[in-house]
Amino acid sequence: MNRLLDVDGIAVSPDHYIDGRRVPSDQTFPLSSPIDQAVLGAVSEGRAEHVDAAVGAAARAFPAWAALGAEGRKPVLDRFAEEIGRRADAFCRLESRDAGVLLSRMRHGVVPRAMLNIRWFAEQALTLQDRVIHTEQAEHRVRHDPAGVAAIITPWNAPLMLSTWKLGPALASGNACVLKPPEWAPLTCSLLADAADAAGLPPGVLNIVQGAGASTGAALVSDKRLARISFTGSVPTARAIAQAAGANLVPASLELGGKSAFIVLEDADLDNAAATAALMYRNAGQVCLAGTRLLVHARIAEAFVAALRGYVERLVIGDPRDEATELGPIIHARQVERVEGFVARARQAGAEVLWGGGRHPFGAQYFQPTLLANVAQASEIVQNEVFGPVLTLQTFADDDEAIALANGTDYGLGGVCYGETAHAAALAERVRTGFLWINSFGIRDLAAPFGGIKRSGIGREGGDWSFEFFSDVKDIVIPKKPFRASFSHR
Repeated sequence: MNRLLDVDGIAVSPDHYIDGRRVPSDQTFPLSSPIDQAVLGAVSEGRAEHVDAAVGAAARAFPAWAALGAEGRKPVLDRFAEEIGRRADAFCRLESRDAGVLLSRMRHGVVPRAMLNIRWFAEQALTLQDRVIHTEQAEHRVRHDPAGVAAIITPWNAPLMLSTWKLGPALASGNACVLKPPEWAPLTCSLLADAADAAGLPPGVLNIVQGAGASTGAALVSDKRLARISFTGSVPTARAIAQAAGANLVPASLELGGKSAFIVLEDADLDNAAATAALMYRNAGQVCLAGTRLLVHARIAEAFVAALRGYVERLVIGDPRDEATELGPIIHARQVERVEGFVARARQAGAEVLWGGGRHPFGAQYFQPTLLANVAQASEIVQNEVFGPVLTLQTFADDDEAIALANGTDYGLGGVCYGETAHAAALAERVRTGFLWINSFGIRDLAAPFGGIKRSGIGREGGDWSFEFFSDVKDIVIPKKPFRASFSHR
C-alpha cells in the first residue's frame, strides 16, 4: 500500500511516480516548512535506478503518445487541467505550507495559471501542422514532430506554476516527460502526478523523480535517451546541465536568474512607481524577474524613496496561510543565511541601510524588506542575484547614465521603466534584456516570449517559442514543377 504524508490535512505521496505507479526509495530526505520549520515528512530520494526506470518508461510511452496527434492529446490534457482544478484547495494549501508561497497568491494566481498552462498549449498545438510556405519552386509543408523524452527541472520558488509552464508545451507537442521537482518544495509536483493519473494520462507519459540536483538531477540530464532538457534555476547548476547536454548533443533551454533594473525617470508618476517597486518584495524577494536594482533620477530620488517607504511600512508580514499576509518566509534556512551574508558584506563595503537589513521577528526564516543605498556599480550586492527581499538604490543624472547602469551587469532577464510612455519606451529599446515592462509589472501572456540574455539564460519559453524547442521541425518539400535529376550545373 502506498504511504502518504498528512500535511495540514492533505494526503500527499512522498514517493516517485514512475510508469503510472508510485515507487518508494529506501533513501529519503527530510522536508520541513519554511513557516515554522515543522517537519512535514521524509521524501523518497531518487537514485540512478529510479532515473533509469523513469526515462525508460517515458521512452516506451513516447511512440503511442506521439501517434495520437494534437487532436488526440488535447482531450487528455484538458482533463489534466480539470483535475488540477478539482484539487485547487489542496494545491493552494500544500504549496503554501511546503514553499511558503502566499495562500492568496496560490488561489487567485498560481492555480488558475497552472490550469491555463495545460489547456492553452493543448489548444495551440492544434495549429502546428497548418504552416505552408510557398516559393516559386516548391511548397514547403512545415511540421512540428514530437522530439522524444523531455527532462523538466523546476525551482523551489514556484514549483506548480513553473512545472505546468514547461509540461504544457512538452506534453502538447507529443513528448513524454520526466519531471524532477525542487528538493526544498516537491509536494505540489507529487500532487500533480495524482491529477495526471486521474485524467487518464497514459503510464510513462509523465514521470516524477524527486531528489537533489547534484545526484538525481545529474543522473537525469546525463541520460543519453533524452531529446530535450528544460531547466529553470541557478547559473552554476545551468553550467553543469549545459555540459551534460553538450556531451550528448541534447538541446537545452535554460531560464536562469536576474538582476533586473527598475528605472524611474524624472517624468514618472512617482506614487505609481513606488507602489510597483514595493511589489519587488513579493514572495520574499524570491522572484527571478523582479526589478531589484532601483535606478532613480537624482532630482526625484528623495521623493521616490519617501513614497516607497510608505508602501513598505504598510506591508503585512506573517504566516502565508493568512489571507491578509503580503510577505511570507524565505524557503530554507540556508537561503536565509545567504541573504544575510549579502547584506552583511554590502554594509562592510559601505552600503547604507535605509530600512530593514536583518531577520524579521515573526519567525526564523523571515527577513525584513531591505533597501540599501550608497552601493557601487561594481559591488557584489549590485552585480549578483540575492533572491531575497533586498533592493538597492542608485541614482542617475540622464538617460545615458541610466542605460549604463541598467546594462552594467552580467544578467539580462527583465526590467521595469516608469516615465512618460514615449520616453520610457524609447529608453527601453536600449536596455539589454529579454523583456521590459513600461509603467507596469508582471503582465504576462502565454503567447509571448519569456527568457533572458547573458547569464540570464538561453532560449525562450511561451507561445511558438516553446513549441519550436519541444519539437523536431521538419520541412516536407513538394516541387511545383516536374523534377528531373541531373548532374549538370549549367
